Amino acid sequence: MMKQAKVMRPFVEAGKAAVTATLCALMTAGPMLGESAAPAKTIPAAPAVKSLTEHQKALHALNRLTFGPRPGDVQAVEKMGLKAWFEQQLHPSSIDDAAFQTMMLKFPAMQLSQEALLKKFPSPQMLRQMARQGASLPSDPVEHAIYADGILTYQRQIAAAGLSPQFKPKQAGAAATEEGQDAMIPAMEGAVPATGAPKPEMTVGDDMAAATPAGKIRKKGPREAYTGDDPASIVALPPDQRMAKILAMSPEQSIAFRDELRPRDRAQLMAGLSPEQAEVLVALQGPIRVVSGEALETRLLRDVYTNRQLEAVMTDFWLNHFSVYVRKNQNEPYLLASYERDTIRPNALGKFEDLLVATAKSPAMLMYLDNWQSIGPDSPAAQRGKRFSQLAPNSQLAQVLPKGINENYARELMELHTIGVRCEVSANHTAKQLDPSCGNGYTQADVTNVAKVLTGWTIDRPYGGAAAQAIGFRPPNARGPFARGGQQLQPMDTATPGGFVFQENRHEGGSKQVLGQTIQGGGENEGMEVLHMLATSPATAQFISHKLAVRFVSDDPPKALEDRMAATFLKTDGDIKAVLRTMFDAPEFWSPKVYRAKVKTPIEFMVSALRASDATVNNALPLVQAMDRLGMPLYGMQTPNGYSWMSEPWVSTTALVSRMNFALVLSGGLLPGTRTNWPGLLGDAAAASTVPSLKTEQQLEMLLLGQAAADRTTTAVMEQADRPGQLQEAQKNLALGPGEAGPSLMNVKVSGKRPYANGGGQSMTDLASNSMNAGPVTTMAGLLLGSPDFQRR
Repeated sequence: MMKQAKVMRPFVEAGKAAVTATLCALMTAGPMLGESAAPAKTIPAAPAVKSLTEHQKALHALNRLTFGPRPGDVQAVEKMGLKAWFEQQLHPSSIDDAAFQTMMLKFPAMQLSQEALLKKFPSPQMLRQMARQGASLPSDPVEHAIYADGILTYQRQIAAAGLSPQFKPKQAGAAATEEGQDAMIPAMEGAVPATGAPKPEMTVGDDMAAATPAGKIRKKGPREAYTGDDPASIVALPPDQRMAKILAMSPEQSIAFRDELRPRDRAQLMAGLSPEQAEVLVALQGPIRVVSGEALETRLLRDVYTNRQLEAVMTDFWLNHFSVYVRKNQNEPYLLASYERDTIRPNALGKFEDLLVATAKSPAMLMYLDNWQSIGPDSPAAQRGKRFSQLAPNSQLAQVLPKGINENYARELMELHTIGVRCEVSANHTAKQLDPSCGNGYTQADVTNVAKVLTGWTIDRPYGGAAAQAIGFRPPNARGPFARGGQQLQPMDTATPGGFVFQENRHEGGSKQVLGQTIQGGGENEGMEVLHMLATSPATAQFISHKLAVRFVSDDPPKALEDRMAATFLKTDGDIKAVLRTMFDAPEFWSPKVYRAKVKTPIEFMVSALRASDATVNNALPLVQAMDRLGMPLYGMQTPNGYSWMSEPWVSTTALVSRMNFALVLSGGLLPGTRTNWPGLLGDAAAASTVPSLKTEQQLEMLLLGQAAADRTTTAVMEQADRPGQLQEAQKNLALGPGEAGPSLMNVKVSGKRPYANGGGQSMTDLASNSMNAGPVTTMAGLLLGSPDFQRR
């Protein structure tokens, strides 16, 4: 393998050099963003305009307030009228989105509640605990098979690593200990395509319905040879019978069956299955594959296909503002679906305070910034923990007990979510240097006191909840010093398993001083009072208005516009619709100076390219993988500040080459799972031409850019259009394919088609796309999508 890599390296480098040369041809003429920057590291500025025409205004609105126009969108907005269109987008429930909602039926796991998701697709933590405790498996045949296969896989990995199933390395902090052993083995970290739709009736033998102790599953020794029916004959069965056969297998035989499958049988295994059945087959290889894969896929698909585009853009904005990290631990992926669906999107165009409270109580945020483990040092639970640690200081439980207050969330709440770090008072940043909106600012003492206020804000049974208890799983907090009065289980009518809960006995009592105000002791209400104080602060109004103006107007928005937006924020109690309306009505938003002046982030670039080319996405996981290549993995920002909306971080030689590679691969029909149809957009004659045509190139400019490209772009595209091998070079450089994984995908494996349709691999329509997209038209389209003209919005 290493020898092959050495042989291939010169060819890969040559391909990168060729794409870089193409970029230079597109970018070396015309004014640059930075006067001293090298041409290959900048994007030429858009040509200056004196005033915007009605067509340009419609194009500007679509480029700023949506993920980019699809063919015909500009004309539709012009016909409806800009103001009427914008008001409609501010009220997403008034927009018909039935087609997209139907598409989402392919992902039934993403419609499940937090509790139901964990019950059907157990987390690695649940499976580990069940394996260690010998808990009974569920009686439901589908869940029984998922749990049994997952536990056997875990036990084999433990055995292969030479570890005891009971082994727990001693580390500081509960989360670290729960994940410690898994740092040593690749325990069920996959995220692969999965699907969904109505579940048909399934019947299996009564022997599978009986609850089986997890400890009885054979876990050591050589893998069992497959002894069942011929795999090809099972694959050939009708879908329901095929599923019944697979679910009836023992976990050893189930794994052996999958190992025995030939490549063509693997491709047909999913054929004809409902999406929910396909989810089950994927879950047999590791439930987290379904959960994390679908969470990432559906986020991208919504951006591409929903008609409620402003809601999608604002959801993306707030997901970035209240950023969480998918690889925080193996439980975080299970929290993403609810975070986007239940926390962010319903509040994306509502009141900021409602959104702030929702994120503060969100399990995804509580776990990401560790507030779920924060415990008041003088609380009843902490006192019991101290006594236990004194009695058994060397016990494993003593090592994982919460050690006190965790300030992570409290700090980011003020620094990143509300008033902003510009309002922090320190030795190097005195109160006299603060912006007037900051008042007296905040100090480290305020951070500590906010953390005390928020002690007790935690997650109820985070590793499985009632569903896990019903099948015999004991959560980590169900015994020991917190068994009575500490982290005790909550009554079912006061807490949702896996959801937010306030635990009084973990809360630090007494009054606290926050931002110069006294917060009287009042349990959960203390947190609500602090959140209200922060949400209604003039500093928060200014900070949020600035971020919105940077996202929608320019990297350096006019202060007067920010001030008007902030005034609206305060006047309307943080009404996000009203703030956006003030921005939309402002002359600064429509200034020729800001027209096409913003550089797209990678997600804006990818989604706008898919929309502009009217691409059909059959499998979004290769797109998720491509987001890694483009430098912006979904939920992949490890630090809580989120990705930048400014141009500078996204403009570099490597970034621009990656964008050009993606554009060429997309336009050429070489992107697994996604197809373009240039004959359908341009007509058969134009798409079939074997000679670059200026007329076709100009037609592509209007289709993809919405207006004529700069002269230098047109010239460069025509010169490069018939250079042989460009699409293939780009495909090698982008390096998307089965078996590769980006850093945020947890070992994702991709193929051209989602597994619920036509058995995996590329569909016939995808293969046809490759032949339809042959010739110079595909290269011209790719060059335009990768050009500086398209990078701007």
